[in-house]
Amino acid sequence: MIMDSKKFFSAAQKHLMTATGYMIPFVVAGGVIFAISVMLNGKAAQPTTGWLGQLNMIGSAGLTLFIPALGGYIAYSMADRPGLAPGFITAYLATEIKAGFIGGIIGGVLAGFVVMQLKKIKFSPSYKTLGSIFLYPLGGTLIAGGVMVYLIGEPIASFMTWLTAMLNGMSGVAKAPLGALLGSMIGFDMGGPINKVAATFAQTQVNTLPYLMGGVGSAICVPPIGLGVATLIFKKKFSPAERDSGKAALLMGFCGITEGAIPFATSDPLHVIPANTIGAAVSCVISFMLGCLNHAPWGGLITLPVVENRLGYILAVVVGSLVTASIVGLTKKAYVDGSKFKTEDDEDLDFDIKQF
Repeated sequence: MIMDSKKFFSAAQKHLMTATGYMIPFVVAGGVIFAISVMLNGKAAQPTTGWLGQLNMIGSAGLTLFIPALGGYIAYSMADRPGLAPGFITAYLATEIKAGFIGGIIGGVLAGFVVMQLKKIKFSPSYKTLGSIFLYPLGGTLIAGGVMVYLIGEPIASFMTWLTAMLNGMSGVAKAPLGALLGSMIGFDMGGPINKVAATFAQTQVNTLPYLMGGVGSAICVPPIGLGVATLIFKKKFSPAERDSGKAALLMGFCGITEGAIPFATSDPLHVIPANTIGAAVSCVISFMLGCLNHAPWGGLITLPVVENRLGYILAVVVGSLVTASIVGLTKKAYVDGSKFKTEDDEDLDFDIKQF
């Protein structure tokens, strides 16, 4: 029973991670173009006319498609190419019903499962192609889409409405535990499955709960910026290669790419991961407390044009980054260049084999 549950969660993680990897380009392209259109508009509002309105339309297209893409590629991971169209369509139906990202994920899993069962139907070799391009997509879409529209869509939408109202109703100190949880998840594995769960949760609520993305967006950039700052303040704690990586980490942090912290976590996980987790949690809580709103499903300082209370957002990033840098600087041992410690005893061991 334990092995079955392990297999289930392992498979679920694999399918979700595969789908998230395919979904991220939609978020990146759509979010960055959306942010650029608002930045050039000169105010924290979406442009609706002229070439900026058209540019905003391009960005909005990417943001509209990322939940269908998430569902589509979950089904693709489960059932290969025949699951792609049913997954996309079922997840799209979930967004139309207002079932949100949970509906999109469930829709993708449902479509993938249905197509997997349909693929068990045996065809003669001459009709196999017919199954892949006709029966599986058609049957998968009808069954999974029908279940979403007629059975589970409305209950999921009701749950999402309740969840949105509950999270919107949080105020003041009540937001702190949620901010600490989401921030910790962002900082813990730097782009891994735990990070992506928190990020996806906030990204898919950006239209209804922008304060979630305000906190998560600030937390996303804390690990790389904090470690980059640490390489500048505590130079003796890092190797020359790590100090060079720190410069790249700063740039990646500004752009909202948490993975910039991975090289440091790989070389010293015991000191770096706790520092990242605490710093990101502090940043997310501060952003929540100050009421920062981020209207783009992306993080870092690149989203400032679409952030409300920009000073609070910047403060959250700065404080969180300094917390991370301070913890790393105070706990990490000084770097020692091993190549300088070739002792006289070592030199005595050097000998010419020809002497024997």
